[in-house]
Amino acid sequence: MISSLEYNTERNQLVIPEYGRHIQKLVEHCRALETREERNKMATAIIGVMGNLNPHLRDVADFQHKLWDQLFVIANFDLDVDSPYPIPNKEELAARPVRMSYPQKRPRYRFYGNNIQGMINVALGWEKGEKREALTYIIANHMKKSFLNWNKDSVDDSVIFKHLFELSEGEINLAAKEEDLLESKALIYPNTSTLRSNTNSNKRQHGKKNPRSGSTNNSNRRRRN
Repeated sequence: MISSLEYNTERNQLVIPEYGRHIQKLVEHCRALETREERNKMATAIIGVMGNLNPHLRDVADFQHKLWDQLFVIANFDLDVDSPYPIPNKEELAARPVRMSYPQKRPRYRFYGNNIQGMINVALGWEKGEKREALTYIIANHMKKSFLNWNKDSVDDSVIFKHLFELSEGEINLAAKEEDLLESKALIYPNTSTLRSNTNSNKRQHGKKNPRSGSTNNSNRRRRN
C-alpha cells in the first residue's frame, strides 16, 4: 500500500516555479531551523545551489544580490538570516508601477504618421533659404513614399503639395514652384536639372571604352599566335 504520494493540488504553490519544488522545500526547512547559525549556513548553501541552476546569469551584474532577493521571495519574506545585501521590502515588490501616459496624437492624415508633422515643425523653425528648401523637398518626397505605401496607385504631385500646405498651416507652398518631385524611390533635390545632368554624364563615362585595354588585348593575342 502506497501512502506517500503527494498530488500537486495538496502541495504549496510554487513561488518561483523556475527553481522547482526541491528549492522551495529547502527554504522551508531553513526557515524552520532553531538557531541562527544553522539558518545562515543553510541559506548560504541554498544560494550556491540556486547559482548552479542558473550558470548563464553569473555574468550579470549583482548576480548574488539577485539570488538573495529571490531567496527571501521564496521564503515569503519570513526568513531570519544575515544577508550580505539589504532585505527587500514586500510592499515595494508588490507595488504596481505608475501608469505611463500614452501620447494621444491624431494626425490629420494617418498614412503620413506623426513623424512627418514633426519634420514639418522643424522645417518651419528654420530660416528661409537653401537649407530649408532642401528639407521641404525631402519631406515632400517622404510624404509621397508614405502615400504610396497605403495606396499602390500613382499619386499626382499636386496632392502631396496640397497636403504639405495644409500640414504646415499654409507656411510651405511647393505648388507655386515649377519643380516637380522625382520618383518615390529616388532621392529628392531642389534642382532636378543638376541631378539629371550628372546622371547623363556618368552614363557617358561608363559607356566609353578604354583604348589602353583594347591595345593590350590585341598585343596578347599576337604573342599567343
